Amino acid sequence: MVKNARILVVDDDENIRKVLTTILEEEGYTVDEAENAKKAIEKTRRKVYNLALIDIRLPDMEGTELLTKMKDTVPKMRKIIITGYPTLQNAIEAVNRGADAYILKPFDMEKVLATIKDQLGRYEEEKHYSQDKVAEFIETRVKELEAEKAVQNRP
Repeated sequence: MVKNARILVVDDDENIRKVLTTILEEEGYTVDEAENAKKAIEKTRRKVYNLALIDIRLPDMEGTELLTKMKDTVPKMRKIIITGYPTLQNAIEAVNRGADAYILKPFDMEKVLATIKDQLGRYEEEKHYSQDKVAEFIETRVKELEAEKAVQNRP
């Protein structure tokens, strides 16, 4: 699990936000809430989140559209769509727009927590992969610069 993982819950239903927030905080996560897409976008511009739970139906924008807006602000954040209106079309659109998982309402909290844990594990894997790639690039570039310097210093 990502230590001190930050989760953003985006849902227009205050009761759902409160229940999810309470349960996730009991699990040790730091949780913020947004009741609409506009507030979610603002929050992701100011803070870094490891994961977002996004309702597919929001008052100001479809959750699937919000996926792409948030992707621009925090590319590495894992995004999970939550819906009480499961259709194959919704699922396909969510995945095509960058959702990492899809959870159905009413919630089975064990499945929700397992999905969150899985997605945070994937977040951590991607982070380590990216760090390894950067380190590999730096090592390669240092060797290239040393080789260039050696060629320039030859008489």
